Amino acid sequence: MNGAESLVRTLVAGGVDVCFANPGTSEMHFVAALDRVEGMRCVLGLFEGVVTGAADGYFRMKGTPASTLLHLGPGLANGLANLHNAKKANSGIVNIVGQHAVYHIGFNAPLTSDIEGLARPMSAWVRTSPDARSVARDGAAAIAAARSSPPQIATLILPADTAWNEADGFAEVPAESQRASYSPQAVDNAAKVLCGGAPTLLLMTGGALTEQGLALAAQIAGKTGCKVMGQTYNPRMARGRGRFAIERIPYVIEQALPILQGFKHIILVEANDPVAFFAYPNKPSLLKPEGCEVHRMTAGGENSVAALEALASALGARPADAKPQAMVELKKPTGALTHASIAQAIAMAIPENAIVVDESITTGRGFFPPTAAAAPHDWLQNMGGSIGFSTPVATGAAVACPDRKVICMVGDGSAMYTPQSLWTQAREGLNITTIVFANRIYQILRGEFDGVGAGEPGQRALDMLKIDRPTLDWVALAKGMGVAARAVTTADEFVAALAEAIPERGPRLIEVQM
Repeated sequence: MNGAESLVRTLVAGGVDVCFANPGTSEMHFVAALDRVEGMRCVLGLFEGVVTGAADGYFRMKGTPASTLLHLGPGLANGLANLHNAKKANSGIVNIVGQHAVYHIGFNAPLTSDIEGLARPMSAWVRTSPDARSVARDGAAAIAAARSSPPQIATLILPADTAWNEADGFAEVPAESQRASYSPQAVDNAAKVLCGGAPTLLLMTGGALTEQGLALAAQIAGKTGCKVMGQTYNPRMARGRGRFAIERIPYVIEQALPILQGFKHIILVEANDPVAFFAYPNKPSLLKPEGCEVHRMTAGGENSVAALEALASALGARPADAKPQAMVELKKPTGALTHASIAQAIAMAIPENAIVVDESITTGRGFFPPTAAAAPHDWLQNMGGSIGFSTPVATGAAVACPDRKVICMVGDGSAMYTPQSLWTQAREGLNITTIVFANRIYQILRGEFDGVGAGEPGQRALDMLKIDRPTLDWVALAKGMGVAARAVTTADEFVAALAEAIPERGPRLIEVQM
């Protein structure tokens, strides 16, 4: 058994049985080991950003890490943007990166680079295996790190000779040292704040946004009168009929400030102190009002549902305290494509237990109110802000949950970062409907141009914001990668396209020409 086979056997024995891969020369012994070891599903991505984003989506839905397989420093560099997003989402990933043979590194071959230096900003754990007999043990340590609380990105660098030299066998993954818990003192403090009667916001993300966590928050809000909101972006949120629907802090500062203005206290449940996404001239970075006190109840990796249960108990909150919520009435839209008609069509089309991956950015800012009345589903968002996240994350989510429909919503500019995801979706027969909003412009940047006070854009500035000349043809792009596709120009056509695509298994794409 060589080092590569010992690593694959260690991964499978440790419960990491999916590998999203874009291998090269240094990784060929790992690839060869796949033919000798049963139980590892290897999914090829044609770009490393697809590979790392898919591993993020897999973890968000499965709750256990997948592995990646990347080629040397440049391959890792290509995948860093979506590793950044995964890090912000607290996704656990076993990130395997090939390296030159130890004796070859000193010759400074063209692909030689500082792989550890590239890995560290996005990884909580980094190790280079020194020899073949260390590979299995290092792989087991990487799995343990990825599964830790909070989950982490663990990058294991595998020199080629450690992969092909003789090894001892696989290694067992160390048992988890502790289970996620919470601070009873922090819960007591939150209860005192809520009993004080001052206007209070319960700001939540992470594990608090499960169906159970939201139900407990509804009871607490009904009992105390506090407001419950989510961060602007969240790794995963339970939504739909029968679930407590909460608003998110708006992205736009001018919208966020008045919403937060009246609060005297903010209780953080895994969430971060609300801050603006960017700095803008003459606008605040902190969105909370002056004098507002912030109290942390749980941090990432803590058991927020258990903490919310303890808080509800301390307050005497019961299910009967949850207030009924008014939902937007869902009606079949007709006529022109508008943000409102698009939102209505999507809300009506979401099937039971669907997974919605949202990178609709500007177009999708009004999607939350109507989709709260859709069938129960999970909603995934981009935590790190690096675009090109949604189609890879949808790919990984579909691998993790093959029995669930995945709906991916993305602007045309963002979708062009990782269109190779469509090829992987076709090859694997993944149950994904991708909706591309063809704005023909980086619409988010047009708004940001105004937001930073850059003035009125001239022709050369507009050329940096528009993505026309030539116009992207998403139907042709999708069909070229084996995905059935159609374009729509009216709400009626969009409703019909969704009715056709959603019940069908396998990948589909709808280009919404705005």
